[in-house]
Amino acid sequence: MKLAVPDLISNSYFPAVAAVELGFFAAESLDVEFEMIFPVDRAYRELRDGNIQFVGGSAHSALAAFPEWQGVKLLCAQAQGMYWFLVMRADLKAARGDLSVVKGKSIGAAPWVEMGLRGLLKAGGIDLERDKVTIAPVPGAVGAGVNFGVTAAKALAEGKIDGFWANGMGTEVAVRSGAGTVVLDVRRGDGPKACFNYTMASLATTDALLKENPKLAGAAVRAILKTHAALKADPELAAKVGRKHFPASEAELIAELIRRDLPFYDPTISEEFFKGMNAFSRDIGILKGDPSYDEVVSKDARAHWCA
Repeated sequence: MKLAVPDLISNSYFPAVAAVELGFFAAESLDVEFEMIFPVDRAYRELRDGNIQFVGGSAHSALAAFPEWQGVKLLCAQAQGMYWFLVMRADLKAARGDLSVVKGKSIGAAPWVEMGLRGLLKAGGIDLERDKVTIAPVPGAVGAGVNFGVTAAKALAEGKIDGFWANGMGTEVAVRSGAGTVVLDVRRGDGPKACFNYTMASLATTDALLKENPKLAGAAVRAILKTHAALKADPELAAKVGRKHFPASEAELIAELIRRDLPFYDPTISEEFFKGMNAFSRDIGILKGDPSYDEVVSKDARAHWCA
């Protein structure tokens, strides 16, 4: 079986990657390997077409390949809350939480990821057209093997963009280099409160696969739960995984980033979150209807969240 993540040198989808590398999928009798498929909408299309069996990506992005949530199931959260950071050039001297800094600026963001930023800015009173804000892909962030956050940090340092909306690894690289300043970290309380529930890093599969293998949902959730528990017990396990797949500099950062994320390691996909995500999805035009929680979030998976 194959599991796709849209970014690898990152903390965003690390629980899914670590579940493979630390042997927790194997412990549940699931033979799973992972691969990076960027951007996230392409990963979900590969899931829809049967080329992979799981996506560990942003939950709302499933709508790219499964309109109105038809045919896909969310199994669990990898971590709670919208997990991207808004980072701006350090020389702009932006104050934490001050959205006015984006006016007249160019912000790099990945496809479908950028929807979270658009929704956040709208909720914060920024009109993209009126305030002349440009949101576009980061130069160079296309092609196999490219990791978005690290590429965004490099583009910021080179002056190719004024800011970026990306993962914690790219953020950490930009801040440590002195090139960037964190303006928003939604998961830790910055920005409009409702934005926390716009999306989350989730694990998803298809209705067809669950019908074919009814035990799959429980096994996959237990693998993520065991990964959460292992990383909480010993965050340095993250460095072991990182050294195998990351460049040396990022491998040395991953354990600290995972340690910071541990408070958000909860597999629950709550009805409150689902309602918020659907409201956001309708607002940005990727969802028309109002599918129920039971239609989208696997009942079989839910039984294992507190195992």
